[in-house]
Amino acid sequence: MQSHIIWDEFLKIAKEEAGSQVVETWFKAVSLSEINVARNEVTLCMPNNFVSSWIQEHYHTLLLTHLKRLLNTRDLTIIFSCASSVVATPVSAQEEVDVAQSPSSEKVFRPATITKMPAPTSANKLVPHPTSRKKVDRNKLNSDYVFDSFIVGPSNSLAHGAAYAVSQALGKVYNPLFIYGGTGLGKTHLLHAIGNEAKRINPSCRVRYQTSDQFMRDFIQAIRFDKAHYFRERYQNIDLLLIDDIQFFSNKEQTQEMFFHIFNTLYENKKQIVLSSDTFPEEIKGLQKRITSRMEWGLVADMQTPNLETKIAILTKKAEQSNIILDEEVSHFIASRVLSNIRQLEGALIRVDAFASLTGQKISLPLAQRVLLNLSEPKKQQLDLASVAQVVAKRYGVTVADIKSKNRKKTISEARHVSCFFMKKLTPHSLQTIGTFFGGRDHSTIIHAIGKIESRCKKDTYFFHKLKSVEKELTS
Repeated sequence: MQSHIIWDEFLKIAKEEAGSQVVETWFKAVSLSEINVARNEVTLCMPNNFVSSWIQEHYHTLLLTHLKRLLNTRDLTIIFSCASSVVATPVSAQEEVDVAQSPSSEKVFRPATITKMPAPTSANKLVPHPTSRKKVDRNKLNSDYVFDSFIVGPSNSLAHGAAYAVSQALGKVYNPLFIYGGTGLGKTHLLHAIGNEAKRINPSCRVRYQTSDQFMRDFIQAIRFDKAHYFRERYQNIDLLLIDDIQFFSNKEQTQEMFFHIFNTLYENKKQIVLSSDTFPEEIKGLQKRITSRMEWGLVADMQTPNLETKIAILTKKAEQSNIILDEEVSHFIASRVLSNIRQLEGALIRVDAFASLTGQKISLPLAQRVLLNLSEPKKQQLDLASVAQVVAKRYGVTVADIKSKNRKKTISEARHVSCFFMKKLTPHSLQTIGTFFGGRDHSTIIHAIGKIESRCKKDTYFFHKLKSVEKELTS
């Protein structure tokens, strides 16, 4: 895998986090020219000093954070190299005002225009260069994110199945569809896959994919220039709305108000709504109850950390797409070392292949072990719900069946509440999954049980230390 592939991966991430305007204006003119694995250095080729200075001042943290992750290294030095003395031409302030006031309220911009000029001095100021405006579609779907490239396993089968069903019959099943799970597990992939499949079936389908952050920025611009009605119309006149990371609407009252009305209009017109978040709807703090309840009208599907077999399958698929020869032994090693998410898994593969390419070696187990030396040894397997219930049941002198029953006897009820408390604290499972373990109890019941334990811990020192003893046994 060559350095340009790593840079392409970074651009995808930057587009999600900083927005397509930042990528088009600043990063598209930059290239990753060299990777020195031995010295943990990367060299970025800048078109000119102006772009170099701006990126270092505004986006150095973004670069460092994600290049380190893509290369799976804790230490990284970024060298900024300028290819020539040229100057990037910015869009004038007046043009930004004109654009923001356009009826569509779309943010229109043009990429930096590179014009060969002498290096700027104190007397040589940057001046706008006349060029035609270019409208960039911020809602363009990522063509790489399709259902065929998504690896299905026990951790994501429900979310995948629901997403595919939605794409086949927009507005008719699972509306809205709410997908939640940790970072890097494939939520964004599924949202794009739904959009791509819907467009494949019906090219005239009106699809709008948007991150919650971009939704808020566009809304703020619309309010600023008194164009909120155009903003609302733009979102209501579509067939499929895809909003990523909706948890960032938290405590944004005006944004929530606008989203609420957009949601109602689309739902009433039987248009499809798909939302993603890092947590269950009820657990998103700072979100209006009326919005939370609407998110649960359709289907709520969770995505969990993939098991070893799924991670190996993901690695194999990624290797095939990138023409990387990867044997089973190496795949197993990488999958067993990367425990958190799919992005880190792909990052480990990129690092191994980059080292092999730059040193002229074949990918082997010793090479992978050397390159991924900084990754920690696999941790002990995470607690499952049954294990928590067994330990707590033993401490209270009851059975797991008692805890899962509807028996309200004081000892059994307390053991049940303590089990809920530790299941939420020590396992990666959602409230909904914990409720299912207890025979289909509602997640609000689980929240109530956890709240009772937390409240008692603050008032009862003996009970607090008793719980600490149980926790020590669970984590030992």
